Amino acid sequence: MNKLRNNEDVLYDLKRFESVISRLDIKLENILKNIPTSHKKTIEEIRLRVDRPLMIEAFGNDYFVKENGKLTQHINESFIVKKEIIKKTFERLCEYSVYSVQNELINGFITIKGGHRIGIGGKVIYKDKNISTIKDISSLNIRIARQKIGISKDVVPFLWDKGSIFNTLIISPPQCGKTTLLRDIIRTISNNKIKVAVIDERSEIGGLHQGIPQNDLGLRTDVLDRVNKFEGTLMMLRALSPNVIATDELGAKEDIDAIHNSLKAGVKILATIHGESLLDIKSKPNIANIIDEKIFKRIIILDNSKGVGTIRDILDGVTNKSLINHKGEIKCL
Repeated sequence: MNKLRNNEDVLYDLKRFESVISRLDIKLENILKNIPTSHKKTIEEIRLRVDRPLMIEAFGNDYFVKENGKLTQHINESFIVKKEIIKKTFERLCEYSVYSVQNELINGFITIKGGHRIGIGGKVIYKDKNISTIKDISSLNIRIARQKIGISKDVVPFLWDKGSIFNTLIISPPQCGKTTLLRDIIRTISNNKIKVAVIDERSEIGGLHQGIPQNDLGLRTDVLDRVNKFEGTLMMLRALSPNVIATDELGAKEDIDAIHNSLKAGVKILATIHGESLLDIKSKPNIANIIDEKIFKRIIILDNSKGVGTIRDILDGVTNKSLINHKGEIKCL
């Protein structure tokens, strides 16, 4: 059964990769098709920069790509991306209608079908002191979105609290799987009779495309996309009567205010934050107080010590004691 599941996961990852490269300039598509399969299934980002090498990132390592699709660490062997290729790629990603993504461009990225996010570098244009658009695009960061269904199965049992969940915080360094884990926890609890409201400020959790989540967030989940946490929380509380509000990457003072508003309404919180440890996040502005208030009754700490998505620990947020017997044995990705 595990072997079958692994084969299904590999096929899924390959299809996601192929669906993305089919949206790029034809020259890039043909190059990237020839990347070794062993790397295709692990690629997280494709990087395009004007007059710079074509690059991919997989499991925290970056590689240059040759014109024949082979990977190298030598710049002089790599395929150099020209401005025209970036222009054609951007046009294809927008389905030849840049006007249709103008509202997204002001955030510095667009989301395409499948939930894949395209980060954009270029010249920022202001109008009336607000960002109006991005022109003269000079770089694209194509982030391949992948779901990992079922990865939270060893984690969720620690979160249940009398028909709901404990307020839960996921602490993780960048690219250690926090959003992927968050997404699967949302899906799991939503399919277990809990109404979840997702505040998806960066379009990473649901990956909405034309208003439709591209990721499976469960049967009882509502999503507000590209809204700040404070305003999004008020909107959800007023209109959608959630049991749990889930959001990604806490940090601003307004984020903490949003948490307090949710708690006053009797709604539980499921959130993530960048950090290495509990001690690390307590050094961050705005965060120390909510940790000291013991708001989060469960704290999950991720790292990549045994690969991306390693659960280093699950803590009782009141006592700060570990809830698992052997740290690092739970591997979620």
